[in-house]
Amino acid sequence: MDYSGAVLISVYEKAGVETVAAAFAEKGAEIYSTGGTAAYLRDHDIPVTDVSEVTGFPEILDGRVKSLHPRIFGGILANRAKPDHLEQLAEHNIKPLLAVIVNFYPFSATIAKQGVTFEEAIENIDIGGPSMLRAAAKNHEHVLPVCLPEQYPVVREAVDLDTLDDLRQPFARDAFTYSLQYEQAIAGYFHRQAEEDAESGLAPLQPLNLRRGLSLRYGENPHQQAAYYEPIDVQSFDIPHRQLQGKPLSYNNLLDLDAAMRIIAEFEEQACVIIKHTNPCGFAFGPTPEEAYRRAVTTDPKSYYGGIVGFNQPVDQPTAKALTESFLECIVAPEYSEEAREVLAGKKNLRVIRGTPAELAAGYEIRPALSGYLLQERDPVITSFNDWKVVTKRQPTRKEMQALQLGWRLVKHAKSNAIVFTDDRQALGVGAGQMSRVDSVTIAARKAGEAGLSLEGAVMASDAFFPFPDSVEVAAGSGIRAVIEPGGSIRDEEVIAAADNLDMAMVFTGKRHFKH
Repeated sequence: MDYSGAVLISVYEKAGVETVAAAFAEKGAEIYSTGGTAAYLRDHDIPVTDVSEVTGFPEILDGRVKSLHPRIFGGILANRAKPDHLEQLAEHNIKPLLAVIVNFYPFSATIAKQGVTFEEAIENIDIGGPSMLRAAAKNHEHVLPVCLPEQYPVVREAVDLDTLDDLRQPFARDAFTYSLQYEQAIAGYFHRQAEEDAESGLAPLQPLNLRRGLSLRYGENPHQQAAYYEPIDVQSFDIPHRQLQGKPLSYNNLLDLDAAMRIIAEFEEQACVIIKHTNPCGFAFGPTPEEAYRRAVTTDPKSYYGGIVGFNQPVDQPTAKALTESFLECIVAPEYSEEAREVLAGKKNLRVIRGTPAELAAGYEIRPALSGYLLQERDPVITSFNDWKVVTKRQPTRKEMQALQLGWRLVKHAKSNAIVFTDDRQALGVGAGQMSRVDSVTIAARKAGEAGLSLEGAVMASDAFFPFPDSVEVAAGSGIRAVIEPGGSIRDEEVIAAADNLDMAMVFTGKRHFKH
């Protein structure tokens, strides 16, 4: 390969780029650079030509304009296979560029800082870097685009072995992806700055700003490929950093982990949830994490095996010992004591995750549908019960009201048609994912009976209205004394009348929580 040209280097992530510059310089290429990168390379004894010297024009506007010049872009975009392009380079004394090594101002890191101003964000929008990188990627047959620090050692080796041609197409792909993600981060920031739409009251839907955060062995089933993607423009849930031990997380683990953390986010009191197939199969409050866990197990002592367990308080040694008494897939908690870590280490395959609900992504949920995607706002944490309305003659007791609040927070996380039986301390039975709501009631009652839990005086929560009185009547036969549901059925009066005849209390929330 002919190295009688130049390499332009202007990077924010500088560590290691000197080895690439040295490799090109040893082959006879001239190194062009700007500002801090030029100083960094000179500190590493690499001869550098300032871009301003190449263009014959100084950096202006506080550095906003320095590389946007025909002497730079001519060298990037010239097609070496066209004689007239080479003639024009010679006519204007422009050296052809062999590589463009750039990465951009840290826009995402800047907007993630507490209290960052709009003006600060704007100043961290890179213009020259994306322009040069995209130009190099377009002309990658002749100019190698390099944008990622992990590419530096690869390029160094390729220069030594004279195998740069092997990198051209994959590096061009990476360059366009890097540039796309950068622009998406900026667009997303501007969307978040926009005022709410006056007509709908909803902020404009943001573009999907994603990068692959974790490669997975497979998806829901071994024959399906899968990966975990995370936002590029907000603080992300760094899974490798959060996982303290155990086998790699699977696709299904991640879904269940998300379900556990979103349920536990609903509560401030010390609580434990157990998840199976994204549904809560156990939940309880407790004076200690251990007692909360042991009580949660009693909800469904059969189904909890192989589940995902979530806590909203740190795990201590007694809790860790309880957790190791049976097979579990994954545990998530805000923190673990050193003694707890030692106990859990005895279960080497057990996945132990450190995370808090505050670290969960807000915003939107995305699901495929037909040939496109459905995007919706997340169902937010329930923080108020002020809009509830008692519609029966009998008012709920204070204890029943506490149980209804617990049930309402849990039922929104179970698959529709969802029914949850609770008292004021724990879940007693769950019926989820059924085509008939009365079937969900029957299943919840059966599960409570199999677990040996009494439903006398308990309450029932339903994610949507009851279309007929039959569900209320079946629940009453199992001992249920109070019911919470959204209301809104054309037969509401029949359902309320059934509750009155059974001396039950019924509360309408006016809000549905379908989870398909």
